[in-house]
Formats: sequence, C-alpha cells, structure tokens
Amino acid sequence: MKLSALAKFISGGYEALLAIPLIGGSIVFFSGYSVLGIALTLHIITFIIAYVYRTAKTPSVFGIITSLIAGIPVIGWLLHTITAILLLVSAVSDNRRG
Repeated sequence: MKLSALAKFISGGYEALLAIPLIGGSIVFFSGYSVLGIALTLHIITFIIAYVYRTAKTPSVFGIITSLIAGIPVIGWLLHTITAILLLVSAVSDNRRG
C-alpha cells in the first residue's frame, strides 16, 4: 500500500468518526475542540505526503479547511462527511495506482 493511500485512509477514517451525528459532535465538544487540532495536523501531514508522492492534494486541502471551520454544529457535520468521502475515495484511487 502506498504511503499516500495509508495517510488518506487514516485521515478519512478520522473524519468519518467525527461525521457520525451526535457522537462526532460530542467528541468535538467534550474534547474542548482539540480533536479539530489533531485533524488539522493529520491533514497537513497527509497533504505533505500527497505532495511528495504526487497524488491528489485536494482532499487534504478540503480537510484543512474543514478542521478550521468545523466547530459550527451542522456545517461541521456536513464538512466532515464530505471530507471523509473525498479522502477515502482518493485513498482507494492512490492504492490502485501503486
């Protein structure tokens, strides 16, 4: 498995967890929003790996934006869902290419 695919699977899985209604919101709220900082770090690392491996960087950019504005309840859920889908689809694509 390519490192870029692995990084996107990890970031996408994290986003998918945060996209679960009520559970994801509770995790974000009760962590004091620190999980969004962890997500931001994951997306930056994933972006760097995608850059090095010359794979799609757009899902990571979307993840960085999501991490910065996902504290808004309904918008956060929607952004986490979209980001998870983008990252997981890109991970599958990267894995097939390598």
